[in-house]
Amino acid sequence: MSEVYTTIIFLFVLFGLLGGSVWIGLALMGVAWVGMELFTSRPAGDAMITTIWSGSSSWTLTALPLFIWMGEILYRTRLSEDMFRGLAPWMRFLPGGLLHTNIAGCTIFAAVSGSSAATLNMVGKMSIPELRARGYPEYMIIGTLAGAATLGLMIPPSLTLIVYGVTINESITKLFMAGVFPGLVLAGLFMLYIVGWHFFGSGQRPKEEPHLSLGEMIAESRFLLPLFGLVIVVIGSMYMGFATATEAAAVGVLGALGLSLMQGSLSWATFVESLMGATRTSAMIAFILMGAAFLSLSMGFTGLPRALAGLIESYNLSPIALIAVLTVFYLILGMFMDGLSSVVLTMAIVEPMIRQAGIDVIWFGIFLVVVIETAQVTPPIGFNLFVLQGMTRHEISYIAKTAVPMVALMLLMVGILVVWPELATWLPENIRQQ
Repeated sequence: MSEVYTTIIFLFVLFGLLGGSVWIGLALMGVAWVGMELFTSRPAGDAMITTIWSGSSSWTLTALPLFIWMGEILYRTRLSEDMFRGLAPWMRFLPGGLLHTNIAGCTIFAAVSGSSAATLNMVGKMSIPELRARGYPEYMIIGTLAGAATLGLMIPPSLTLIVYGVTINESITKLFMAGVFPGLVLAGLFMLYIVGWHFFGSGQRPKEEPHLSLGEMIAESRFLLPLFGLVIVVIGSMYMGFATATEAAAVGVLGALGLSLMQGSLSWATFVESLMGATRTSAMIAFILMGAAFLSLSMGFTGLPRALAGLIESYNLSPIALIAVLTVFYLILGMFMDGLSSVVLTMAIVEPMIRQAGIDVIWFGIFLVVVIETAQVTPPIGFNLFVLQGMTRHEISYIAKTAVPMVALMLLMVGILVVWPELATWLPENIRQQ
């Protein structure tokens, strides 16, 4: 019963602070402070200082602000217009037409961003006006964009995977590689949905796109070459073992600066805006990680993670049953909290559970990202829904309805990962062998 009372106290303080609009990082530190004062004899102040410094000075964490900065630089260039111009000639042949540019654009930009919100802003700015002008149904434009933008959380570089890797002390490069195939499969499911709508859906159909010769299509594709080059350099350097995640992020920043300079869109104002945007986002994430590190220490002193892991073990749940329970848990949690906060808040308890159950932590990271992706487009706090509301001025309920098929496909992806775990584990294992 002592674990029950401890849990109640932790939850009461946490939700009291969050309900009072206290920043998440400060709320986590507040809960940890209460735990240290009530359940341990160690001075809370000394413990907090030591833990915060060790948690925020990790070299692995250096990749986080660099990847964020790379995305911020590219977001402020003419890359979006060039991307649509390069993709459109190749997408118009597919059933569903240029709706596929939402999926392809999000997949490509996710490979140089790592942020769901940045991907949504970038591709939405590109595709929404173009697709509306061509007569595509509004609900398909918004729904496919809402779902596809979540690929920014999975396809490397992924900010969520960086935070997860730092939290459980796992290789960021292996986590990045684990996200490649599942991310491409999920993008394929989204595109199959568009094909299904084309053949079996009701509603308006856009006019047929004008014919282009093969030479014209290849000529238009030149606008994709700089972005593809950056993707190959960043991801390829990690896969081939030439660079760690942090080193690849540094190369990515230099490449993004070079691209924007060649485009003529790199001014001093753009440089400062990108740097400040990356600084704000990085500071927010680092602050959450600091609070989470202190909370993990506090909960470790109370023995709560071990007790809860033992409780789960006493039920003799199979790994499949445990994954099903955690899927529901993270979906509910994600409806009220952003993905990064969900990861850092729960891993102190969940990590012992999954290790005890024999679940691969690399695989679990990809599973976790897919579930968090789903929560990004489910109300009431589906972050992508609010971003789309600001871009389109539609009611949040309408946007949520358009995203329902994409939520179903992401849940299907969870099932695919359970049935074929090699989808996430083969590539990291192959890197290890090399």
